[in-house]
Amino acid sequence: MHITILGATGATGRHLTEQALERGHTVVALARDPGRITLSDSTNLTTVAADVFDASSIAHAIVPGTTVISGLGVTKGAAGTLEAGARAVIDAQPDRIIWLGAYGTGASADAAGPLTRWLLRTVMGNELSDKVSADSAVIRAGGTVFHAGPLTNKALTSGWRVAGLHAVPHRPFPATISRATVAAAMLSEAETHKFPGVTVVPQKR
Repeated sequence: MHITILGATGATGRHLTEQALERGHTVVALARDPGRITLSDSTNLTTVAADVFDASSIAHAIVPGTTVISGLGVTKGAAGTLEAGARAVIDAQPDRIIWLGAYGTGASADAAGPLTRWLLRTVMGNELSDKVSADSAVIRAGGTVFHAGPLTNKALTSGWRVAGLHAVPHRPFPATISRATVAAAMLSEAETHKFPGVTVVPQKR
């Protein structure tokens, strides 16, 4: 497949880029500073300078037939980063969009429960609305949004699954999951197209 990674220098974006290459895909890794992409050289990897606040730079990097996978996170001091990124990607009209969100926001808020909602509002503040707006735009465009629980830097989990919101067990607080595992789940969705136009939750089995 031809995969474009948005936010490739981020903690999750690095896993997405590395694992996509390991799976044999052709990868375009987007970052404001592509020099920070420190993966070993690969003939299947192209790094491109792009900024979500410059929609033309995103459009020029996304070629026809591309699946865009976003590991973009909230950027402190850069209001509207996620919504700007979502709209720039949607306007570029890739084949598919797979987007990283947070469990307990937007579509998964009710399933997460009041404690998680309160904590996210406290921690994220005004950035919460940016995340919800970006997720909603991606869903309307037919993309898949992954609402992951608290992310860790642990190794890839050997057993994981992806569930719709109706199948997520209720807990006082969502289970943690490693960034490497979330990246694997997002890439598998890119390959299988099981959940177009919906919000899903990656989980450890």
